[in-house]
Amino acid sequence: MAQPVLALGCALVTGAGCVWYLPALADLRAGAADRPPSRRTAAFACLTGWGTVAAVGLTLLVTASWWAPCAVTAAGGTAVTVLRVRAALRRAGERRETARLWAGLAPGGPLPPGSVRRGAVAALAVALPVAVAAAVLVPAAGVTLAR
Repeated sequence: MAQPVLALGCALVTGAGCVWYLPALADLRAGAADRPPSRRTAAFACLTGWGTVAAVGLTLLVTASWWAPCAVTAAGGTAVTVLRVRAALRRAGERRETARLWAGLAPGGPLPPGSVRRGAVAALAVALPVAVAAAVLVPAAGVTLAR
């Protein structure tokens, strides 16, 4: 396949990738106090990846050889991998720190994962049918509320 066609494909894919790189850019612009370090590192990895795709497209247009786009791809892919691993390690450390802090607050130790979510779902499973039944049966029974 001709290199200009591949460069056009890289440009189209990069343009369509805005659903990933625009939120990542917003995370980086938000500031260090607003986002945890792991999220900022992951956002930087995302921008590096999409920048690599754009750089490969430009390299395909500028050079006639294949080694330059391959070198750009290898360098960008390595950088993205290193940044994503670093973000994952930071996120694991942040989760351990959060669990340690919450363990100090809870008298019986930390809650099991998902227990709060299960309780909320159970409450909604009971409350919604009761509310619907009341909304249907109260007007059907002819009960009026005093004003």
